[in-house]
Amino acid sequence: MGEVLSLQEQSDAAREFVEGLVAELGLIASVTAELVDDETARIAVDGEGLGPLVGPGGATLAALQEVTRTYVQRQTGGQSDRILVDVAGYRAKRIVALQRFTRQVAEEVLSTGTERALEPMSPPDRKVVHDTVNDIAGVTTRSEGEDPRRHIIITPTGDEA
Repeated sequence: MGEVLSLQEQSDAAREFVEGLVAELGLIASVTAELVDDETARIAVDGEGLGPLVGPGGATLAALQEVTRTYVQRQTGGQSDRILVDVAGYRAKRIVALQRFTRQVAEEVLSTGTERALEPMSPPDRKVVHDTVNDIAGVTTRSEGEDPRRHIIITPTGDEA
């Protein structure tokens, strides 16, 4: 059973874990940790040739985040705050790309008047889509299905401003 660790201590443990993993993989990268808010720590991995840590569609990054979170939970006896892992700024780039894609699909839905179902996405990606559409008049979103096949449908509301 682990001990109760502060968020700063959890962040340090997560950073050390990721540093060790990066070194074992023979990658050259810097690993930093920052406290985002009172409940969230962000571990950032920066360097060259880090694509294998991101993987297709961010799948490896998601697994890296999960194994890092699990490691920290083992250190704390099951309790941990939110640990986010990012590699080469992938998450920020992903958000920008999803927002751009969502605006394009919303414009298509507005011009055709026909709803459009998107491919299944992770919960964080779905949140980006929902948040982006919330700022566009004349369209709305809904989620359908069960994970991992849960997807969003962008629908015209008929009240473009």
